[in-house]
Amino acid sequence: MSAQLLDPLLGIRPMQTEDLPQVLTIEESVYPFPWTLGIFHDCLRVGYCCWVLTLDQQVIGYGVMSVVIDESHILNICIDPQWQGKGLGVKLIQRLLKIARQHGAETVYLEVRAGNIAAIGLYEKLGFVEIGQRRGYYPDQNQSREDALLMSLEL
Repeated sequence: MSAQLLDPLLGIRPMQTEDLPQVLTIEESVYPFPWTLGIFHDCLRVGYCCWVLTLDQQVIGYGVMSVVIDESHILNICIDPQWQGKGLGVKLIQRLLKIARQHGAETVYLEVRAGNIAAIGLYEKLGFVEIGQRRGYYPDQNQSREDALLMSLEL
């Protein structure tokens, strides 16, 4: 039996300002150095592709992506910890990839902590490949730095 969630109340829609308290709660529960409310407001203000994944109107995940000319960058993607491992990250990324194609992007880029094995596996499953590293890019909880892996997908 698959752990994938199949529910008619599952939805993906554009993020609204009213969603930001729920988005921020998820962000702060997952990341040791979370984005601020101001960053999310700025992403909406400048017109980034900001989407939420909902279950019965409750935000359980989100994604933020920029698209410029023929390139897209997934800037942030997150699923609430209690809903991880159910195939929802795949659904959300697939929606972002579809939106990137609709905007004319030919390549999608993202970066991920080198230690985030689950996310790296998900991205590889979707066809992303490692194209480089940024040494010491992310702060970590030990007052040191963690490398970022740069990944891309040709659409």
